[in-house]
Amino acid sequence: MKEIILINIAGDDKPGLTSSVTEILASYDVNVLDIGQAVIHDTLSLGILVEVPTSSESSPLLKDILFRTHELGLTVRFSPINEQDYEHWVSGQGKPRHIITLLARMITAEHISAVTAVVANNQLNIDRIDRLSGRIALDDVLQQNKACVEFSVRGAVTDIAAFRSQLMELAIQFDIDIAFQEDNMFRRNRRLVVFDMDSTLIETEVIDELAKAAGVGEQVAAITERAMQGELDFTESFKARVALLKGLDESVLAGIAANLPITEGAEHLVSTLKKLGYKTAILSGGFTYFGEYLQNKLGIDYVYANTLEIEHGKVTGNVSGRVVDGDRKAELLQEIASQERISLEQAIAVGDGANDLPMLSIAGLGIAFHAKPIVKESAKQSISTLGLDGILYLLGIGDRHVAPQQEPES
Repeated sequence: MKEIILINIAGDDKPGLTSSVTEILASYDVNVLDIGQAVIHDTLSLGILVEVPTSSESSPLLKDILFRTHELGLTVRFSPINEQDYEHWVSGQGKPRHIITLLARMITAEHISAVTAVVANNQLNIDRIDRLSGRIALDDVLQQNKACVEFSVRGAVTDIAAFRSQLMELAIQFDIDIAFQEDNMFRRNRRLVVFDMDSTLIETEVIDELAKAAGVGEQVAAITERAMQGELDFTESFKARVALLKGLDESVLAGIAANLPITEGAEHLVSTLKKLGYKTAILSGGFTYFGEYLQNKLGIDYVYANTLEIEHGKVTGNVSGRVVDGDRKAELLQEIASQERISLEQAIAVGDGANDLPMLSIAGLGIAFHAKPIVKESAKQSISTLGLDGILYLLGIGDRHVAPQQEPES
């Protein structure tokens, strides 16, 4: 009869522990059926599920492991596993897997308790919990900039909509973000990110800034807000707002561009994406002039926006060509993906307004960023508490991956 044993080892971490223990296992020719290791605050937790071959006896093996761990100052526990329980465990590997990402300026025990309670109430098992945000010095705990914990869960969700609703209620209650994604091959294999510009890559609506300079700020801002809320047709409202800019001096554009407030985390996000080989694009209902300014500043690959018509150094109140509205953004996303030979499942779309919903809906990962209520309710994922670089956490990219000098590997 096969012997299956779960070996749990814990204690102060130091180099060579895993090697020392597995060296003994190797000497008995055991098969490793599963293995997992984690280190929290220099404390090791190592689990190894082994099958002892019929040619060997477990007693000498366990005695050797016991002596070695005692020498290393570790504690060890042996748990025999019967074949029926093992086969039941194996049968669970085909169950659906999902990733729940908890994001906040600071994560508390109450946040984790609430999220894990929802997971348990929906009959899901948590296989792994990882901290993706960097380590925090004691002096910085109260001023923590961002925090992220990722849960890998297993099991079938009988009602996805209801489950998402429960997580959204927690997000609203605690003023945190909670993302829920299928853990499939595309999650870590995205290749294209497209951004809305106004109120996404930058913390303003450029047309409102132009309107202020033209002396029609309140009129244009009121139309902009209604359009972003989805109360007005974007194209018609856009043309109405641009018409109010007639006569504005062209020189004003350069001054506004030079003072665009870049959204928190945008530069870090785009530079990291570039290092990872992602293609990036701005798909904006704003103006090409400002999109190209950001393209040069951030290193964006593509820019599609509206061309503000200028004659004799003055804004005419018209735009050239087809207006980049919501439908056009979705078309452009598909065109770029096709040109780069990237599937839409590998694309990420990020935006805040109602005119971003078409591209958010067709991208493999659509993210409503600090979005209007109608957008947040419709998008599958949303970020409202962190900067744009919080998107890296949704891709499973932790701070230690992009800043290893701050977060050395354990």
